[in-house]
Amino acid sequence: MEHNNVIISIRGMQSYEDMEDETIELVTEGRLEEDGSDGYTLSYQESELTGLEGTLTTFQIEKDRITLMRMGEVNSQMVFEEGRRHLSMYNTPFGALSIGISTRRMRSELRQDGGEIEIDYAIEIDHTMAGQNFFQINIRKKHTPIQ
Repeated sequence: MEHNNVIISIRGMQSYEDMEDETIELVTEGRLEEDGSDGYTLSYQESELTGLEGTLTTFQIEKDRITLMRMGEVNSQMVFEEGRRHLSMYNTPFGALSIGISTRRMRSELRQDGGEIEIDYAIEIDHTMAGQNFFQINIRKKHTPIQ
C-alpha cells in the first residue's frame, strides 16, 4: 500500500439561500497518482472535521472533467464539467436525493508533484436551486516547502 504522499489544502465556500455563507478550510494528507496519459487520481480520508469520518473521498481528474466520489457512510458521486449540468443520486440514511451540479468554471493544473484545482458550481437538490459552491484545492508533495 503506497503511503500518503501529498498534503492537500482545501478551501471551500458555500452560500445557500437564507443562510450565512460558510467557509471551510481543511488540510489533510492524501495520495496523488497518475491515472492514464493525462489524468490523475487524488484521494484522502475524511475526518471528524468534515463530519464524514470513515469516508474515502477520491477525485478523478481528467482533461475536461473532474469526478468526485465518496465511499463510506455516505456514498455519492458528483461530476464537474465546465458549462454543463450533471445529475447524480445521493444516498442518505433517509433515502435518495437527486442532486444537480452545474459547473460554471473549472480549472485544474496538476503535475506529479502537486498543483491546484478550482471548481465553481451551483447545486440544486430535488430540482430546487440550493446554493453556490466554490472550492480551491492546493496539492503539494510532502516535505516540499511552500513557495
